[in-house]
Amino acid sequence: MRSLGTKLILAFLVVSLAGVGLAAFLAGRATANEFGHFMFRQGREDLVTYLADYYQTHASWQGLAQAIPRRGGMDEMMGGIRGPGPGSIIALADQKGVIVLAGAGYQTDQIVSSSVIRKGTPVTVSGQRVGTLIEGPPAPGSFSQAGQDFLNQVNLALVVGSIAALGLALVLGLVLTRAFTRPLRELTDATRALAAGDLGRKVEVRSHDELGELAASFNQMSADLARARDWRRQMTADIAHELRTPLTLVLGHAEALRDGVLPPDEENLRLIHEETGRLTRLVEDLRTLSLAEAGELPMVMMPMTPMSVVRRAVAAHKDAARRSGVALDSDTAEGLPEINGDPDRLSQVMDNLLDNALRHTPSGGRITVSAEAEGGEVCFRVADTGPGIKAGELERVFERFYRADNSRSRENGGSGLGLAIARSIVEAHGGQIGVENGPVQGAVFWFSLPEIA
Repeated sequence: MRSLGTKLILAFLVVSLAGVGLAAFLAGRATANEFGHFMFRQGREDLVTYLADYYQTHASWQGLAQAIPRRGGMDEMMGGIRGPGPGSIIALADQKGVIVLAGAGYQTDQIVSSSVIRKGTPVTVSGQRVGTLIEGPPAPGSFSQAGQDFLNQVNLALVVGSIAALGLALVLGLVLTRAFTRPLRELTDATRALAAGDLGRKVEVRSHDELGELAASFNQMSADLARARDWRRQMTADIAHELRTPLTLVLGHAEALRDGVLPPDEENLRLIHEETGRLTRLVEDLRTLSLAEAGELPMVMMPMTPMSVVRRAVAAHKDAARRSGVALDSDTAEGLPEINGDPDRLSQVMDNLLDNALRHTPSGGRITVSAEAEGGEVCFRVADTGPGIKAGELERVFERFYRADNSRSRENGGSGLGLAIARSIVEAHGGQIGVENGPVQGAVFWFSLPEIA
């Protein structure tokens, strides 16, 4: 099987051979034709003078066909081209347009058109047109030996030039083929390394053309695969860490109860029940997140008012806020455009955002839930008066199991999946979600959904 480089070189040779061969052929034909006309024009005046004298002497063209072959110097007078006669490049027509000397593709007694007569060279006697010299393409063998030698030299030069052009095309083909195939070879090697597990392998981007775009796309794919691998490893470690603590506690208490080390009282059973519930919530959060990211999370979409979303969220967390000593209120105007969404899923988003805000807002603080219309969308905001988020961590708060500070422990905090679930649900609704620090203090989590047109 031929390589791509061999195919490219053969393609260069075939195209070059066809182009050079055609150019040489056309150049040879054009040179012979133009050379014939040039040589003829050099002696045309002498020929016209001879023909005019002949007509003036004989008062007609009778006997001209027999007189011309007897002129031994006619070839020289014609510039090295054979004079009138069969195979000649010139013919002579009388004043009526009838051929009296064959040549230029015309036969004796043939009548030529007036357009041909107009293009010909007139032969005049006493100011009267008595004939027309018609010039045609040179026929093979119509040149003298000197003229033929000249054309042979021209053809030889064309052949040598064609061979040199083919050689140059071959060299350029080799150079260009190496330049074209080098990125492909590098991509092939990198692809094999990638298949062998060397994720993150990159190739050099050598150009800005299609090959450069291909190399850049490969590098991006390789980097994405490496990040996905690292993310998968981190997620596996995080899940194992999240599961280990409650499982260890449940297992330890169960063994202690079995061995009689701990009494089967309400407190120990309650602890086992709480940790089991924590495991259940973690597994359910992982399931919800996986379905949402796969686009398979079941949702029942219907028109909703932004006010209903805000009121339901505030009402659901009023008691938790009161117990934490945090003021929870809303700031939403009536008459906002409706949105299309799943009430339960949007409530889940608001619940996760408010749970996060309550964990980070100290006693005496305030949480404000609001909604407003902005450029064809409705934007919901949950603003707290907590410590805020470090600038370098703003983009990571929606990652799985990510905690912006050590105070968000697994005992005091959630599963670490709430914000990731909120992002997946919002994106499944065709919206966007983000976070920013407040103008004075605290953090502002927001998400926007398209309004119903």
